[in-house]
Amino acid sequence: MRIAYIAAGAAGMYCGTCIHDNTLAAALQRMGHEVALIPTYTPIRTDEVDVSGRRVFFGGINVFLQQKIALFRHTPWGFDRMLDAPGLLRWLSRFSASTSARDLGELTVSVLEGEHGHQAKELEKLVQWLREDFKPDIVQLTNAMFVGLAARIREVLDVPVITALQGEDVFLEQLVEPYRKKAFQLLADRGKDSSAFIAPCEYYREVMSGTLEVARDRIHVVRPGLNLTGHGAAPEPKADEPFVIGYLARIAPEKGLDELADAFHILASRVGQERVLLRVAGYLGKKDEPYLEEIRSRIQSRGLDDRFEYIGEIDRDRKVAFLNSLHVLSVPAPYKDPKARYVLEALANGVPVVEPDHGVFPELVTATGGGILVDPGSS
Repeated sequence: MRIAYIAAGAAGMYCGTCIHDNTLAAALQRMGHEVALIPTYTPIRTDEVDVSGRRVFFGGINVFLQQKIALFRHTPWGFDRMLDAPGLLRWLSRFSASTSARDLGELTVSVLEGEHGHQAKELEKLVQWLREDFKPDIVQLTNAMFVGLAARIREVLDVPVITALQGEDVFLEQLVEPYRKKAFQLLADRGKDSSAFIAPCEYYREVMSGTLEVARDRIHVVRPGLNLTGHGAAPEPKADEPFVIGYLARIAPEKGLDELADAFHILASRVGQERVLLRVAGYLGKKDEPYLEEIRSRIQSRGLDDRFEYIGEIDRDRKVAFLNSLHVLSVPAPYKDPKARYVLEALANGVPVVEPDHGVFPELVTATGGGILVDPGSS
């Protein structure tokens, strides 16, 4: 089968969705399928062998310029290709600042509008390449923010278009009005153009069935998996070692590191600070640097600064080593995470988890017996 898998780059950071898309595409290729993993916005960044194509569609520079300046909606495609150069997109992503809430809302709505949005030219480039160069039997969109592409792809290629669901409601809820309401309405309207949907868990199937206004049987639960190469059981801890609590996720309020820091303080006060250690790894964006500094200050004020380690963003080998240094992992996300790849990675290395009792966490913990659930929001 020839599968066109349209993925979304994450501006140069290791992104769980990018890693998942790349892992799945590589596994399908090993099974004998012809898979084109097609990056959009920016090149993808993965901690495994990258199987994505070199050409980037819906390049972030063109998407932004076409949103803001009408002239760029009519520039020659050859000119646009220069702005889609992977090296240029990677370089500029290093200096990207946080986008205003208004700009983010306008752009989201425009992309959801598909052939009627300001990025219609980008859609035509993608459709032409699919029709003339790859000729897929099926197309998968990495998330529902691309549902605006489905109608035009099906019209021109006459193939099924499958849309994955990966936490879109969390993103859309953060948009300012009137874009939030408009985006949710477009998601439901344009969602009808997809042949079917894939959800990562039962919880998210229920959520998105209502959001998309589609029957549950059109949403198929396909649980994410890992490439287990290199992963393995953690070594047995020694009696004289401190108890190491780990956090492996992006450093941001929605992932709950501040709550974990509070829990760490409570535990240290009960058992003695010399007996515990909090070890943190994950991507830190510019806009979240003050958030981490506030956590550092809080930890320091409690006399725990020498019991806290932040080691930054880590590649695959360092990630496995990091996980094998832990006794337990906790990412107490206050939002209802539908994926939680970090739980699978911890369990693949014999590390149990402590997670809030919402989102996908109850399904993962119940299915594996690999941890315990706690009241959401309770340090």
